[in-house]
Amino acid sequence: MQGAQGDLLRLVATGKAESRADLARLSGLAASSVSLRVEELIDARLLAEEGSGTSRGGRRPRRLRLSPTAGVLAVADLGAHHVRLGLLDLSGTPLLVEERPCEIADGPRATLDRVADALDEVVAARVPAEVPLRGVCAGIPGPVDPLTLRVVTPSRMPGWNDFPVAGHLATRYDLPILVENDANLMAAGEARRWPDRENLMVVKAGTGIGCGVIVGGRLHRGRGAAGDISHVRVRSDSSVICACGHPDCLEAYASGAALMTALSEAGIEVTRPADIVGLVNDAVPEATSLVRNAGRRIGEVLTVLVNFFNPDVVAVGGSLSAAEPLITSIRAAVWERCLPLATRDLEIAPARAGRDAALLGAGALLLEAALTLP
Repeated sequence: MQGAQGDLLRLVATGKAESRADLARLSGLAASSVSLRVEELIDARLLAEEGSGTSRGGRRPRRLRLSPTAGVLAVADLGAHHVRLGLLDLSGTPLLVEERPCEIADGPRATLDRVADALDEVVAARVPAEVPLRGVCAGIPGPVDPLTLRVVTPSRMPGWNDFPVAGHLATRYDLPILVENDANLMAAGEARRWPDRENLMVVKAGTGIGCGVIVGGRLHRGRGAAGDISHVRVRSDSSVICACGHPDCLEAYASGAALMTALSEAGIEVTRPADIVGLVNDAVPEATSLVRNAGRRIGEVLTVLVNFFNPDVVAVGGSLSAAEPLITSIRAAVWERCLPLATRDLEIAPARAGRDAALLGAGALLLEAALTLP
């Protein structure tokens, strides 16, 4: 939906407007034009008007809200060994979230077909027939070209390089399709939990390491690699070859995959990064030492970026973020090495949006796509 109707619907969906008067004030349109377009949106079953809103003087206006039949958004956030599925209303509120096993190493076609089958299943089971599906989003744990929506040289994703994810999904869905890096989705979702902060860096510490960047309240993609800290070279007494082929990348030392390998070499077997958090909580010294060193290395990389970008917040999410020594070590490295002016008002904290951050971010970005495309 394009033009003024899309703009008005977006204002209601994002909670910025709850009455016709709000829409006129925020959009700059004449009250008569707003009323005409609102009536069209109500007739199209996208908006509903009910009850009484907040008075700004005079009688209380009738409250606008999204219609229950306005539509849903379907989101799949892919990980190395699982996928989180979400159905969201057009305001980005999750209606259903569930997790299923899914091996991304099975390749793009098999993985995406399995995910699409799962999305179709939950839509059929949970969404009434009169409620349309408005858009589909796939979160990918690797770099995504924002122009072509293809995966570009990902780590630990055999067969995915240059794969047209959006094109493949378009054979199943004649809808707006968004393909985005998982850390970017997480950053977009996390930004909703910091409404008074406009510049954020959101680090995802899980099987791999990623970072999403919010500048002036909007996701910064660059040419698709903005925020990719995983292949920044770190200092080390030894040398480890990363999956990308270069030596001594941050991911080769500080990712969940790297820590699992190190623990295995020490005779401690774990199957997923979340298991490492359990070992840290049980005070297993090998795990605690590895997590502390990983936090220090991540902090050293972030130091350069904090000095350069001066964010308001560095939020740390992902499965490893539940290990307290990780964030403590990140903070220590940044406080020690950054300029005082860069850290004076900086907050380094666990991510607030929790496990559903990527789903929330997908909802926000997909709504924008659904309301922009015809």
